[in-house]
Amino acid sequence: MISVRKRVITRLAATVVASLMFVGGGIATAGSAAADETAVGTGGTTAQLVGLANDLSSTIKVGNKTYRGGLFTMNVDGGGTIKTYCIDFGTPTARNARYQETAWGSSVLAANPNAGKIHWILQNSYPQVDDLNALGQTVGLTGKEKLTPATAAAGTQAAIWRYSDPQHAASATPTGKAAEKLTEYLYENAGEIAEPEISLELTPPEVAGKPGQKLGPIGVKTSAGTVSIAPNTSAGVTVTDASGSPVTEAVDGSELYFDVPADAADGTASFTASATLAAEVGRVFKGIHTKTQTMILAGASEVSTSKTATANWASDGPAPTFSHQVDCVAGGVNLTVGNEGDQPFEFDFQGETHTIPAGGTKDIFVPVENKQEYHIVITDGEETLVEYHGVLDCEVSEPTPPAEGEEGQETEEPAEGEEEAEEETETENEPNPQGSGDDEVKDESPNLAETGSSSNVGMIAGIAIALLAAGGAAMFFIRKRGASSSS
Repeated sequence: MISVRKRVITRLAATVVASLMFVGGGIATAGSAAADETAVGTGGTTAQLVGLANDLSSTIKVGNKTYRGGLFTMNVDGGGTIKTYCIDFGTPTARNARYQETAWGSSVLAANPNAGKIHWILQNSYPQVDDLNALGQTVGLTGKEKLTPATAAAGTQAAIWRYSDPQHAASATPTGKAAEKLTEYLYENAGEIAEPEISLELTPPEVAGKPGQKLGPIGVKTSAGTVSIAPNTSAGVTVTDASGSPVTEAVDGSELYFDVPADAADGTASFTASATLAAEVGRVFKGIHTKTQTMILAGASEVSTSKTATANWASDGPAPTFSHQVDCVAGGVNLTVGNEGDQPFEFDFQGETHTIPAGGTKDIFVPVENKQEYHIVITDGEETLVEYHGVLDCEVSEPTPPAEGEEGQETEEPAEGEEEAEEETETENEPNPQGSGDDEVKDESPNLAETGSSSNVGMIAGIAIALLAAGGAAMFFIRKRGASSSS
């Protein structure tokens, strides 16, 4: 999600920027990590989707169709890689989508009573159990039945689908006896494991007040041992603990403050909290600004993650703060606006003017349909003060079948020791997105490595080229008209 404070901007410029964001947003998210979209705010590690490798995936039968499923790879912003499984069978992946770690309650697991069983499967199968011979013995494999990384990943994915998407993928069964036995074992023996801790979160992400105060507290929640604190402050402003002692490190449960001198000019400051850690298995990752398949963490190298908190102060007048939180149970976004100043704060939202008294707060619930984009904008009547942009990703999607007359890809030859699958069509790891009403375009390449992967980059590029051409034509006619006028 993006939180952007715009202090000086004309309405015309805002309109132009909004239009460019609409057209170019897909390009920004399709490229390598864009500008720091999620530095300010709650939420943990961010990463970019690489894809589903053939050596970590195999075929899975769901109903009368065959899909490819297994382990995805993502590159973490700041360094490191993570491996994930799908927990949203009916939603295609968006190519090169950027993801952010989130709580179960803000994801498709919010109302899933089997979330703890999915976590158990992750902890008791591949890649957490990387000795495949030992895993095979646990499952009860005999004779020539052997697991490979690809079939172990597919067997694990099938068991996860049965719990994450029971309405659509209850019959998920991987190709081959070894993988099938793994799926049955995991599904039948799954226990309950609680939700793991987030990698790094700062709450609230923004505080405000008057000079001469300690602004905060800002709570630190992390699964790392220690977190480095790097202040970005003006002269005299320090980041401290509750006792007023300056801090450069924090731990889970720390409370931090901005200590602002009484003679400080009106201004702003920030600090960045950074940590290197192995993200907790079982954490959910969902798309940033993008409708894309929700994932769950299966394994990670050491990754780097960071978050930034800000403070604003003014000697008189209102001092607003803004925050938001996805509420999957209620089906929308909770918006909280505070005022730590000494005068009332007025803002406009959704055509209404709201007033918050000094020291008060106001909560606004914004209903959003599942899988739909939201764009929350707060203004002072003229200028944009803050905006939040995202996709509500709270329920698994209804699978969309291939378009009429469309054929899937042929199944691959089974691995050695596996039984041949019956003749059937193989499609990408989710149903074809055509006909779903979104802007995604089916990937026509023979590469089945990405589950239901799709890309609107071609369409966006075409729009961008058309805009460039229109701009060029406008410049041509302007120059021609200028030349005619001067002659």
